[in-house]
Amino acid sequence: MTAALKIACLVNTYPSPSHSFIRREVQALERRGLTVARIAMRSDRARLIEAQDIDEDHRTTHVLERGAGAVVGAALATLARTPSRFARALALAWRCGARAEGGARLRHMIYLAEAAWVARWAAAQGIAHIHAHFGTNSATVAMLAHALGAPGYSVTVHGPEEFDRPRALALDLKLARARFAVAVSSYGRSQLCRQVGVAHWPRLHVVHCGIEPARFADAPPLPAGPLRLVCTGRLSEQKGQLLLIAALGKAVATRPDLHLTLVGDGPLRGAIEEAVARAGLGGHVTLTGWVDEAGVRAALARAHVLALPSFAEGLPVAMMEAMAAGRPVISTWVAGIPELLTPECGWLVPAGDADALAEAIITAADTAPAELAAMGAAGRARALARHDIDAQAARLEALMRGALPQ
Repeated sequence: MTAALKIACLVNTYPSPSHSFIRREVQALERRGLTVARIAMRSDRARLIEAQDIDEDHRTTHVLERGAGAVVGAALATLARTPSRFARALALAWRCGARAEGGARLRHMIYLAEAAWVARWAAAQGIAHIHAHFGTNSATVAMLAHALGAPGYSVTVHGPEEFDRPRALALDLKLARARFAVAVSSYGRSQLCRQVGVAHWPRLHVVHCGIEPARFADAPPLPAGPLRLVCTGRLSEQKGQLLLIAALGKAVATRPDLHLTLVGDGPLRGAIEEAVARAGLGGHVTLTGWVDEAGVRAALARAHVLALPSFAEGLPVAMMEAMAAGRPVISTWVAGIPELLTPECGWLVPAGDADALAEAIITAADTAPAELAAMGAAGRARALARHDIDAQAARLEALMRGALPQ
């Protein structure tokens, strides 16, 4: 019989509408018999609309909601109890802060205090292992908590932020001190290999983000009529939605029946709305804001093709979901995307090229429905085979158990 294992999942902000993949992983680990304690610095509860995320919010310990007094008190208590260990952790935090952007040393002193609280919490909870998501400040807290006596940690590095600023994020230090680290694509693992010596490479692995196949048990048939595009995800510069509006304007000039639905919200919503108005595309574009997972699946069912013209990525869950729903995809040659999206499943174009993106949209509009359906079926088989969350959780559990002290 496999021994019981209690772990902590540590995230900076959890739950969040854009982090449903973390929730799916946590729940899949629990289905495997692990006890998973959720801990985050803060919640994104004001934006939560998914019932499962609201439930996760109630199950998550949010450190900063304990108040500054409790967090600082944990740091002072740790200093008094183990001054030499605290001094080493302080030196590590100072070293990390020296690499980062302005004001970072003070910020890393806050991370150190948070880590002291997390370390005390982990001891009280009987945590055997901490798994952090993102190689940003959540991994910093996990690393500092370990330096203060918490259990060993691992980290999932998603990208692209970690790959943009590896030195500022002290990614090499976090990887070198972790029990192991995972990337969500082979491309991502290659970027981790660049940050540490060859001796560390055997502790770097690939564990994909996943989807729940049962939620995609049946692929809805493609709708009738002219091409309907959907783009799901946070409205941000790295996702390329502004370029998609420009490409749509070019495509509409010769295919006037096209329509695009943007599902999601984010900092670029205002700029996207302005771009739509300037291009006279108001009748061709719908912005829905955030919707729950059932709403995402409904939007996919109403569309023929997912368009995801990302400038930077890890490996987008939105693409996995669209493929599992039997929808071809138009996306870019970026990061791990070509590992999942192959020519029989859709179209890959150079990132940032509005003309190439418009050409792909026109090609999709001119593709026979039967051929679109065949592409969708190929993508569905590929996504379900590679991104079953229960299979990925089994891989992560094996890594955790293999990394525990003997």
